[in-house]
Amino acid sequence: MNKTDKIYVAGHRGLVGSAIVRNLKAKGYENVIGRTHSELDLTNQAAVKEFFETIRPDVVVLAAAKVGGINANNTAPAEFAYENMQIQCNVIKCSHDYNLKKLLFLGSTCIYPKMAPQPIPEDALLTGPLEETNEAYAIAKIAGLEMCKFFKRQYGDDFISCMPTNLYGPYDNYDLQGSHVMPAMIRKFHEAKKSNAPTVELWGTGAPLREFLHVDDMADACVFLLENYSGESHVNIGTGKEVTIKELALMVKKTVDYQGEIVWNHDMPDGTPRKLTDVSRLHQLGWKHKIELEEGIQSAYDWFRENVETARMGN
Repeated sequence: MNKTDKIYVAGHRGLVGSAIVRNLKAKGYENVIGRTHSELDLTNQAAVKEFFETIRPDVVVLAAAKVGGINANNTAPAEFAYENMQIQCNVIKCSHDYNLKKLLFLGSTCIYPKMAPQPIPEDALLTGPLEETNEAYAIAKIAGLEMCKFFKRQYGDDFISCMPTNLYGPYDNYDLQGSHVMPAMIRKFHEAKKSNAPTVELWGTGAPLREFLHVDDMADACVFLLENYSGESHVNIGTGKEVTIKELALMVKKTVDYQGEIVWNHDMPDGTPRKLTDVSRLHQLGWKHKIELEEGIQSAYDWFRENVETARMGN
């Protein structure tokens, strides 16, 4: 990429997209553009084609997606499959038709089988059944990264894909009906502290193991791949480190300085028992994470406290 390239970041105001925009600009890429959903509906094929015809971007980062946690995925699987596949098909096809220099497609480690080997290598894809609680989202993401691979294979397009692990950080979604585990915990402990609530209820048993990556590290890895990678295979982005959900809860509780007790609701699902990425390919390419979990949780909570009035909180 050149510093003067016109770079379109789809989903530029979300957790992932906003971090990538920050990182690109910090590295001297000033010609970075974005469109809000009201300005450009990526599920609208004609609108996406008109955007590409008018703007003619050189590089696209496809970070826009319909996302959510276990509850959101369980209650609206049709929307998760349909909307994500619409977005991907429209953007990837236009990126080919308008001869883009480069496209980066962002997926999620939920694409891997529920009982994948641990840590999960990139070649574990499509080797077993998916986790039922986010199957629709996973299938859509698998379709997107495979599409990038096929366009590269058939036409030589420089379309690459990456699979970030569980992300957290500034501009996260704190709506308890659709948020992921980290922002949900931050909000629950914060509100319980403010109201002097004696307990905080969390879902499941606390036993599942998860890996967490600060979104600023993820963004740095994405820009690194844009600058240094053109392979056909997708690349895992993570830390290679894991904690139990219970350990995470205790870390967030300590960071927020909540003095009450945690109550685990065993009637609610745990999700995948373990999900740790094999990041050896990314390490071999020359990139490693910098922000450790305790530091990251503190910075995420600091951001939430400072932006609680404008954060995505739902109803």
